[in-house]
Amino acid sequence: MRIIFMGTPDFAVNTLDAINKAGHEIALVVTQPDKPKGRSGALHMSDVKQYAIQHKLEVFQPEKVKTPEAVARLKEYKPELIVVAAFGQILSKEILEMPEHGCINVHASLLPRLRGASPIQSTILEGDKETGVTIQQMGEGLDTGDIILQESIPIEDSDTGGSLFDKLAELGAALAVRTIDDIASGRAERTPQDEEKATYAKKIEKNMGLIDWDKSAEETERMVRALDPWPSAFTHIDGKMLKIWRAAVVDQRNGVSASNVDYMPGTVVDVTKDSVTVSCGKGALSLNEVQLEGKKRMAVHDFLLGYKISAGTVLGR
Repeated sequence: MRIIFMGTPDFAVNTLDAINKAGHEIALVVTQPDKPKGRSGALHMSDVKQYAIQHKLEVFQPEKVKTPEAVARLKEYKPELIVVAAFGQILSKEILEMPEHGCINVHASLLPRLRGASPIQSTILEGDKETGVTIQQMGEGLDTGDIILQESIPIEDSDTGGSLFDKLAELGAALAVRTIDDIASGRAERTPQDEEKATYAKKIEKNMGLIDWDKSAEETERMVRALDPWPSAFTHIDGKMLKIWRAAVVDQRNGVSASNVDYMPGTVVDVTKDSVTVSCGKGALSLNEVQLEGKKRMAVHDFLLGYKISAGTVLGR
């Protein structure tokens, strides 16, 4: 099938690679413009652009894909199908209706749950037991449109935003190829989304990583995993940022009261050679891997060899 592919981050590369290896004709790769990165401000190519260049695929980088000029450029390629995966721009009705088979989107959630920008992090934050990938026929709304294929996977207790990202990127790539084959053969079935069950995942911002110790230990532990690797969960100690990379919920069986009635949230209630236990609004959290501002990420055991923390220390200040 003759395809225009639209995507930007590494999540989309898996799908682009799978479509390419499946032998479909990728007429054009559309991705976001190069953007400055780091202190130098040097322009940085998207992961999708890097892949496209390596595989000698033509690249188009419009500031806004909905402009008349951009739409005219897309029409030149006469796509039979447009495949979208984490592109980062909204498509106009004119683009949605351009290909014979319309546009399909690879979305990393079980739609209609968690439409929007951060379904992978949000599914962990909300304590879901499973997630998955949906291939949908794109509509004009945000992640609306009929479901063509959908597959779920369990969320493990150890899953982070990064590990779940990798699993869903691989699953999404496989489902996208299956969907294209089904569309080409006329086997594709479409199921309308139940709008009453729709929920939304807002964009993750850097400041969302700041830990609110008034929240429960379970919520905070999920936050630590969900925001790994970016923007990471963090607090402050002695005026310095302390990133929390790995933590575990503590209960009474570990010797720390789950009620914490005697401790202000954010207070260090116990220190061992391998962990620092902090009181939360409900329960307590054992910090097991941290990173002090300006230092490397390390196990708490190693951190404590060079930094003294005692019971009664209050984090977040």
